[in-house]
Amino acid sequence: MGRRALPRIDPTLDISRYHRTVAQLLSAPWEPAEIFGRLAPLEFEVGSGKGLFLQTASQATPSHNFLGVEVAAKYARFIAHKLAKRELSNVVAVHGDALQLLREKVPEGSLEAVHVYFPDPWWKARHHKRRVMTAAFLADVVRTLRPGGRLHFWTDVREYFDNTLELIREQTPLTGPIEVAERPPEHELDYRTHFERRMRLAGEPVYRSEFVK
Repeated sequence: MGRRALPRIDPTLDISRYHRTVAQLLSAPWEPAEIFGRLAPLEFEVGSGKGLFLQTASQATPSHNFLGVEVAAKYARFIAHKLAKRELSNVVAVHGDALQLLREKVPEGSLEAVHVYFPDPWWKARHHKRRVMTAAFLADVVRTLRPGGRLHFWTDVREYFDNTLELIREQTPLTGPIEVAERPPEHELDYRTHFERRMRLAGEPVYRSEFVK
């Protein structure tokens, strides 16, 4: 399912506080206190889309910092505009390759959680190697999570879900999967992501899992 056009944004809004690139973060020392203006437990999202999770989670858990990495430049900037309009102080949108950032920059045992919601399923078998949930990525998840840290993985593709859970069992020491119950939304945007909203409004299933280090 393709991405829909983004709403127009205010080009005069200063988003510098809320926007980074992977290249910028790779070229500088890893200093979350500089990125967020404080030190706090850090949660990392791979593929932030339109940023609904970042907006809601950062408000629901103000004691944590949230870093969301989105490969599409226009989407990362769109998220940053949303964050700037709401003046959220504990969340930053990053444009670039989340897997590279996790692999090359994020220190061991430094993350409270890693979130992966509805990644591209790469349907053709010959393209499965392009999927996010690979043994190499999971090794970086295990390395960067603190003891007790959590991996959240949701998808609408049952085959991807089942294969990933088997891979996690075979390749990692993570405990799980912990069942994540579906709950009725309390308002129009009471969903984990915009993609979850689209799937549920269309009556399509969503497969959810959570693992603990």
